Amino acid sequence: MASIVRFSRISRQVLRSSKKISTWRVLNNDDICFNRWAQRCFSSARSEVLKDDFYVDRLDGDQQGIAVFTFNRPEAKNAFSKHLCDQVRQSIEDVKHDKSVRVVILRSAVPKIFCAGADLKERLRMPPEEVGAFVSGLRSMLTSVAALPMPTIAALDGAALGGGLEIALACDFRLAATNVKLGLVETRLAIIPGGGGTQRLTRIVGIAQAKRLIFSAKILNGQEAAKIGLVEELVEQNTEGDAAYHAAVAFAEEILPQGPLAVRMAKAAINTGIETEIATGLALEEAYYAQVIPTKDRMEGLKAFAEKRKPVYTGE
Repeated sequence: MASIVRFSRISRQVLRSSKKISTWRVLNNDDICFNRWAQRCFSSARSEVLKDDFYVDRLDGDQQGIAVFTFNRPEAKNAFSKHLCDQVRQSIEDVKHDKSVRVVILRSAVPKIFCAGADLKERLRMPPEEVGAFVSGLRSMLTSVAALPMPTIAALDGAALGGGLEIALACDFRLAATNVKLGLVETRLAIIPGGGGTQRLTRIVGIAQAKRLIFSAKILNGQEAAKIGLVEELVEQNTEGDAAYHAAVAFAEEILPQGPLAVRMAKAAINTGIETEIATGLALEEAYYAQVIPTKDRMEGLKAFAEKRKPVYTGE
């Protein structure tokens, strides 16, 4: 499996430096002492960097083109705080116009948890006049996830509740391990889903199922979620607790060889067309098709077919 290259501005240099140190040839006792000292220093630096609530990895090798968004707030079960939301927004801005990113995967670094939704402790301290603005900002952030031009995959290796499920609903695909717990549980707190859940869940599982789940605040297991189409693929959880993530990477690898502009145009055609009647949808399809006609990738695809070789697409 291709190595992972941390995309953090700080940790990239730290990781490179630490790898160089760990592969030095040790010649004498002084070298040994220095090597141990340096490893301790860089290990400490890495531990500080990895305390980020959210970070982005870019995979390399055969998986180049996959960006992995990772939630990493174990003390709060990856709950959405103001700080975490700011980090997610910045990461969205960083990748949405980056043509080298062909697939985005959302995952969690916290065992058995994807995202617990809103940070209720922070919400409890929030003045009432700030709550509406925060929820509006959260809704906007999840809309930005849904609006990313490249395919997005939520790798659910643990519980996704409330806003945690809402961000998964904003993705194009949801792949889940058998140990997941999924639900929009806001009515238990005398509120309703505020991050788009009432709309996206309904479009995915239908009106009756959405009402049943939201009115009852029911939490589904993996089999139940797959049965109603809430998740597209269900995989047996492994001992490392990351089976859904590996399934997401494998699925992303199926997308990578395809023409990236074509994939983006197809996503746009489907997402916009489904909100209209069929005649308008067909007109939108025609408009998006027209955008791929003058591309270099389209000509590359035709040449590769004629020459009986794999195409090399550049996104141009």
